[in-house]
Amino acid sequence: MISPTDIVLDHPARTLTLRWPDGHTQRVSYARLRGDCPCAECRRIRRDGGRVDARTDLTLDSLETAGYGIRVVFGDGHARGIYPWPYLAGMTARP
Repeated sequence: MISPTDIVLDHPARTLTLRWPDGHTQRVSYARLRGDCPCAECRRIRRDGGRVDARTDLTLDSLETAGYGIRVVFGDGHARGIYPWPYLAGMTARP
């Protein structure tokens, strides 16, 4: 499992930046993170054809590394999902 070499939160731009060992830099908006939350509740919403409410003005209150990924606490109170490193790396490939 490959983890990023650097994790940067840009609160004014509402963007998470990940720098990977291969030199690739990935930027993911807070709204995209929230909309693609991997927790069971959010996966169920998407599986049932719904969309997770991920407003563009969403804030990110905290972020913790969890060994195999990150745990994110959003300003809307949602904090259930742990984003594994491979899941995060694949976010740029998913529409």
